[in-house]
Amino acid sequence: MKPISISAFASISPLGKTSEEVWNSYLDNEHRITKRDFKNFSEWTANISDEDKKHIEDIRNSDNKYKNLDDTVLFAIYASRKAMLDANWKEGDDFGINIGSSRGATALFEKYHQEFLQTGISSTLSSPTTTLGNISSWIAHDLKSSGPEISHSITCSTALHSLLNGVAWIQAGMCDKFLVGGSEAPLTDFTIAQMKALKVYSKETEGNPCKAFDLEKTKNTMVLGEGAAVVCLEKDISERTIAKVEGIGYATEVLKHNTSVTADAECFQKSMKMACKHINLEDVDAVVMHAPGTIKGDSSEVNAIKKVFGEKTPFLTTNKWKIGHTFGASGLLNLELGLLMLQHQKAIEVPFAEKQNQPKQLNKILVNAVGFGGNAVSVLISK
Repeated sequence: MKPISISAFASISPLGKTSEEVWNSYLDNEHRITKRDFKNFSEWTANISDEDKKHIEDIRNSDNKYKNLDDTVLFAIYASRKAMLDANWKEGDDFGINIGSSRGATALFEKYHQEFLQTGISSTLSSPTTTLGNISSWIAHDLKSSGPEISHSITCSTALHSLLNGVAWIQAGMCDKFLVGGSEAPLTDFTIAQMKALKVYSKETEGNPCKAFDLEKTKNTMVLGEGAAVVCLEKDISERTIAKVEGIGYATEVLKHNTSVTADAECFQKSMKMACKHINLEDVDAVVMHAPGTIKGDSSEVNAIKKVFGEKTPFLTTNKWKIGHTFGASGLLNLELGLLMLQHQKAIEVPFAEKQNQPKQLNKILVNAVGFGGNAVSVLISK
């Protein structure tokens, strides 16, 4: 691989809206999951704070054209503005944009569909504001970029696939800079009901609702969260470089079940080996896992890590016990955790997981994500 650097990253999530807020949130042992009332039920969710939602509303009200946009777009605009500012990119610069989402404009689509069922008439704006492509196109409009704009959905590995795509464009010499990431606002009645129908949603009544990376749990404990995260990729290394993208890996399993991967997550084994093929495996200091909080999802990924790394397993962590599963945005929120751990030289522990020793130093961190259908991605970042 040609050297590709990460020159900025930004997010908005239940952890906060700045890198400082996010890191401070990781330093405590409190989750950001609360009970939320829906039309027909009450369920655990991880929400962006009311204070931070005001910033989203400010964007919505800043332009008449933004008033009819879904939160997925507005979350992504907020994070993208911040990342572009931090990277010192300018309006009109020739940079690409690839922001994906698993569900896209979920709340808006459900609203328009309900109106159609009641009236038999579709709203004028129902199509352009609910297509997946409208996320990156509105960001391009907002940032006034002149490069390519791409949106896609590859379920829960969407955001890391966006990074792969940005790397590919830069490697091919088709672009020098790419803004990549994912955005998700899935906290709607129908989306929660779908996860409940799959019998993966948390029914915990005490303690932490999401037991991600608790390998002793006997029930599925997945919880949904919302948010967006992006990073700025640039060709070569410069004084702005925060971290390098040292390796990328991807793999798809042959489906044996609609939702789950194999017991040893063969897709993860392949993606991790590919991402680390140019280094000694012993040099990986930590792995930020996908770990969705389900029995099979957590255990299969840990099994895959042990298959790849053997007895010298790196430090393992995840953030879903804290912020829930943000579907298409989750991979980049995982990457954000990895970047913050590199910056602060501290590995974030999962409080109820088996105790691990803190790494003496953090130089290389592997970040994982996988989605329905066994679409695994692994990204190796380094100082």
